[in-house]
Amino acid sequence: MSANATLHARRVAAVPRGIGNAFPIYAERAEESEVWDTEGKRYIDFAGGIAVLNTGHRHPKVVAAVKAQLDRYTHTCFQVLPYEPYVELCEKLNKLAPFKGEAKTILFSTGAEAVENSIKIAKAHTGRPGVIAFAGAFHGRTTLGMALTGKVAPYRKKFGPTVPSVYHIPFPTAESGVTVADSLKALEFLFRADIEPTQVAAIIIEPVQGEGGFHPAPTELLEALRAICDQHGIVLIADEIQTGFARTGKMFGIEVSGVEPDLVTVAKSLAGGFPLSGVIGKAAIMDAPEAGGLGGTYAGNPLACVAALAVLDVIAEEKLLARAEKLGARIKAAITKASQRNDTVPIAALRGPGAMVAFDIVRKRGTNEPDADATKRVTQAAIAEGLVLLSCGVHANTIRILMPLTIRDELLDEGLAKLEKALIAANA
Repeated sequence: MSANATLHARRVAAVPRGIGNAFPIYAERAEESEVWDTEGKRYIDFAGGIAVLNTGHRHPKVVAAVKAQLDRYTHTCFQVLPYEPYVELCEKLNKLAPFKGEAKTILFSTGAEAVENSIKIAKAHTGRPGVIAFAGAFHGRTTLGMALTGKVAPYRKKFGPTVPSVYHIPFPTAESGVTVADSLKALEFLFRADIEPTQVAAIIIEPVQGEGGFHPAPTELLEALRAICDQHGIVLIADEIQTGFARTGKMFGIEVSGVEPDLVTVAKSLAGGFPLSGVIGKAAIMDAPEAGGLGGTYAGNPLACVAALAVLDVIAEEKLLARAEKLGARIKAAITKASQRNDTVPIAALRGPGAMVAFDIVRKRGTNEPDADATKRVTQAAIAEGLVLLSCGVHANTIRILMPLTIRDELLDEGLAKLEKALIAANA
């Protein structure tokens, strides 16, 4: 039995099936945009730990910062004995906040924690119970996170009733036939039929839906939501957990639209692979909860904080905002070229700002009919070629590309060539 197979047998025996694995491939080491498994096979990483590694595997600045911090202290609990890296990181994030006025930041460990606490903060500020999210959204796997998530299977299946006073409206995409006008009409209907706007604490939206299929929120929708929130005193939350930290060509995805949110949730690529998340928000809203109402034992761990400080330096020094735009253009050109071949699986709806690029696999060229089976064949063919590639989407037919923004041009080209081979192999 191979090393991967042996480890996978141990995993099946020891770990519940509720946590899935994209591939039965076990990582041994990684560097920048490459991973080697336990059998020594090399892979180009187009997944980035699901958008966690915008600055790549083991960036030297991140590694050096964490090694230095290890020699000082690893944990005190910020609520017991606070420390400077937490404060310094909050100061830097406040300066980066995608809205005008004074900002404050609180740190946690996971994206779901950030989302949950953004809702707590909005409720404390408004004194209201209701929250509105979108179909196709993904906001986490905790009880509140899955209530906000706009997809039943697999995130809510078998888990029974969720948190009350959470409502969903359709998200506008060309593939679904839902327009911005349709979404706003549904919101208006919701205000008439289910909850009056004066009882809504927050509207939460991803500037680009992640698990929902990399669908950008139209600027027209974001502008309308901003106006509605202003009219009714509702907190507008931008969930930037997957879109944040240069992926879209901006520090935060919502900056593409020019619309200013009230709160921003961050995680994933914030700390270069270390568990860290946070909520950045307008100071008057952030100060609404009472002292002790927010926090967490491991929240804002010092190792993760120094890693995040290094990540912010890397983004600035290596000009990753501009790099994301260039990478996105190269990726789109390569996929457009592949889509014009007659021996690949049919490709549709190439999209995404910056380097947050995705496309759909469909049953027939010129249509939008999803083909989830062919999509799975693509990801399996890719891994066989030595390319880590992920799918997503409401219909499980979207291929998303999340390679590190630090990837070298030659590695990107090699990965795109492997992707083209996978698109051909899946059509055989």
